[in-house]
Formats: sequence, structure tokens, C-alpha cells
Amino acid sequence: MSLISVKNLTFKYDGSLDNVFENVSFNIDTDWKLGLIGRNGKGKTTFLKLLLGEYEYNGSISKNVRFDYFPFEVKDKSRTAIEIVNEIAPNVEDWEIIKELNLLNTNIDILYRDFNILSGGEQVKILLISLFLKGNNFLLIDEPTNHLDNETRNNLVEYLKNKSGFILVSHDRKFLDKVVDHIISINNTNIEIQKGNFSSWKENKEKQDSFELTQNEKLKRDINRLEVAAKNTSNWSDKVEKSKYKTKDSESFIDRGYVGHQSAKMMKRSKVMEKRIEKAINEKSSLLKNIDRNDSLKIIPLESRKNPLIIANNFQIKYNNTPIFNTISFDVNNGDRVAIIGKNGVGKSSIIKLILGHKIDYNGEFKVANDLKLSYVSQSTDGLNGTLTDFAKSSQIDESIFKAMLSKMGFSTIDFDKDISNMSEGQKKKVLIAKSVSEQANIYIWDEPLNYVDILTRMQIEEAILKYMPTLIFVEHDETFVENIATKVMYLEK
Repeated sequence: MSLISVKNLTFKYDGSLDNVFENVSFNIDTDWKLGLIGRNGKGKTTFLKLLLGEYEYNGSISKNVRFDYFPFEVKDKSRTAIEIVNEIAPNVEDWEIIKELNLLNTNIDILYRDFNILSGGEQVKILLISLFLKGNNFLLIDEPTNHLDNETRNNLVEYLKNKSGFILVSHDRKFLDKVVDHIISINNTNIEIQKGNFSSWKENKEKQDSFELTQNEKLKRDINRLEVAAKNTSNWSDKVEKSKYKTKDSESFIDRGYVGHQSAKMMKRSKVMEKRIEKAINEKSSLLKNIDRNDSLKIIPLESRKNPLIIANNFQIKYNNTPIFNTISFDVNNGDRVAIIGKNGVGKSSIIKLILGHKIDYNGEFKVANDLKLSYVSQSTDGLNGTLTDFAKSSQIDESIFKAMLSKMGFSTIDFDKDISNMSEGQKKKVLIAKSVSEQANIYIWDEPLNYVDILTRMQIEEAILKYMPTLIFVEHDETFVENIATKVMYLEK
């Protein structure tokens, strides 16, 4: 066992006015399987980079372990996947690589394809193989489940269960519950560490939030009572203060006797009351410091007069005239929330593209009703840039509604001034989601919308969908989200 000790850590990016971390101190046992959680933009990846020594900071970080950071950086993505594995884990044999790939139930031909043409899930699998084969350094694992199908996530769970300790950034609630034994949460004003998994942390957080809200209401009543008393005292002291000024023979003088004494006494009492109010207000402002207000998002779906909206019979997507999944039949009606589930590369995104009007080869019957208004969230955030104002204008959505949705998802006033290209991946996905929920549509079509999106926002999105009940077709690997949201599940099998 060894410790990672953080003392008085303060850090901000060059050009930024606000600190990402300010005077934070805590210790981490390297035997802990630690889940690192927090809103997008709160500094989770930044903290991992600070451990790696990539940024200058004030304070101290002491450690007696060597780190490996996942995902590994791939500088030249035009090389084959097996070349990249060999670079990251240079002393392994080809048979070991193939063995690990078989354990992920993935065809070995991806090893001999260029990395940059692999799907997002296939790229993550190649990097995971490299992780499994590389060695036994302390792992800093940054959102490993993005793009991964459920089967590969379960393989990763088994791998992490056998590790002695790591720090894991993840927004997948079930995944965290399966693999971590401590939670470190980056809150609005501090960093806290708790023993347990995500569910136990969430339960404790809800209890703490409830306590703070109760205390806040009590304090508000106390402050109101103090303010009334202070106002009465101030009026009384003013009245007594005025009474000490006397006039005799057309000359003014101050009564230094009983009335003057009472005036001074009342002024002192008034000052004491003012200090009590100020102290109470300061106490009030210290409460609610870490409550994340999950303000409700709003969706205004359009119901189509047509029903069903989509029909498919004996349907298969084809690549190069070869069907890639077994035939399926389904329909989508108003109010349906359809989850498309399957392994990476099985054709989930192709179905979405077909609905959107792309030319995709297929067998069987596939019909989409005419004149439907569609709202789409892409799996990729590539190419997002410019200001939020420009983005809203080019997307033809109401800027005030769009920004209100982002604010509810945790954007600060500083975030509103950023160029989108400089935002975190989670913030970029929120931009796409906020755009979609700002649009009125017959069908909302979301392709892996939750990649990089923090847990609190995921729960906000769930609540909005269950409240406003839009027609939704989505691809998502977050099991909790699928269980909470889907009214129909479409399973694709190779």
C-alpha cells in the first residue's frame, strides 16, 4: 500500500480568471478502486493530468507509484491497429493480442485495418487490449466505456475487478457500482472521498442535500425574524438618538445624562443586531454549497397524425451486398421510445442514418412516414466550433431557450463565452442535446447521446423524457438509461 497525497492544490488554466481547484487537500490509498465523478467541466480529466505532471500547479502532490493513463494517445492513426498495440505494449506476442481480442468476442481482422477507419467502439477495444497487456502500473482510466457495447463493458468489469487499485472516471452508474469501492466527487466548492460505490454515494448525497435544504429553510425564517427585529431596533435607536439633541435659549446641545446614555445603549444594541444578521446571512450562504440543482429540462414534441411512423418487415442492412444482422421486424408509433441494442459494428448507426434519409442498402421492407420533423443528436462532436450564439443561429433554434437548457445542464457564465471547440467532450455533447431538446420534432433520433455526459445530466435527461414523453429512437450502452427510458428494445444480432 502507498498513498497519493494532495495538499493545498490550486490550479487554473492560463488566461482563466477562475481556479479549477483551490486549496484542496486529501489522501488516496493506491489499493482503492476509486471512482472519480463530477459535472462536466469540473476538472476530472484535469486532475488526472495533474497527477501525471502535465501541468504546473501550486501546492503539492506526492506519490510513490508510476501511472498509466487510458485512453492511450495515438499520434498516427493511419497505421494498422496491431502496430498501435505493439507500440503501446511492445513486448507482447501476436498470439497474446489475438487471445485478448477473442476474449472481447471481436473479429481479429480489425487488427490489420487502419486504426482511423475503425468504429469508435473498435478503437476503444484496441486500446483496451493494449491496457490489458501493458503491465501493472497504477491506472488512471478516463471514461473507458464510451462507444463500448455491453459485452465488452462486462469484460472490462472483470479485468478491473482483478486490479489492486485505480482511479476511474466514468458516468456509467452500473459500471461504477460493479467495480469501485470508493468515490471521489468533485463538487461545486470542494472534493470529498467516501467509501462505497456510486449508489451508496448517491444515497448519502441525497441525505446531505435534504439536510442542507431543511437547514436553509430554517435559517431563512431566522433571518426574516432578525431583520424585522433589527429594523424595529434601528427605528427605536434613531428615535432615542434624536431625543438626546436639546434646544435651550435657541442653542442646541447634547443631553449627556440619562437620555444620552439610553441613546448610546440602543445604538450599541442596534450594531450587535446588525452583526447577528450579517453572521446569519454568511451562515446561510455557506449552506447549499454542493447541491447540484437538477432543474428540469423541457422537451416539446410534436405528435404526428400518422401512425405508425416507421415500419420494417424482414429487414436487414447490407454492406457490400452482405447482410450484417439477422432479419428484424418492428414499428415505431407516436410515444414509443425505442432502444437499438447490439454489439459494436452490428449496424445500429446505419439504421439511424437510413431513418435520416441516407442511402443505405437493405433487404426487406422499410418505410418512414412522409413529412416527419426529425431532431438528431450525432454520435460525433467533430467539427463543432464557434460561439454558442452562432451555433444557435446556424441551427435555427431559439438562442434563449438553447442557453437556458445548457444552464440547467451545468454550464456557467464562463462556459457561455467559450468557443465550442475549446469545450470538454461532455460539454460538446450537451450542446448537441440542448439543440435537440430546443427543437420541436415528431421523432428525436439520438446516436449514443450520453458519451462523456456526466451522471447528474443523464438523470436530468431521463426525467425530461419521462415527463414529456417524446417519440424517441436511440442507440445507447448505458444500461440504467435504457432500463429507465425504453418502451421497446430492438436487439440486433450478427
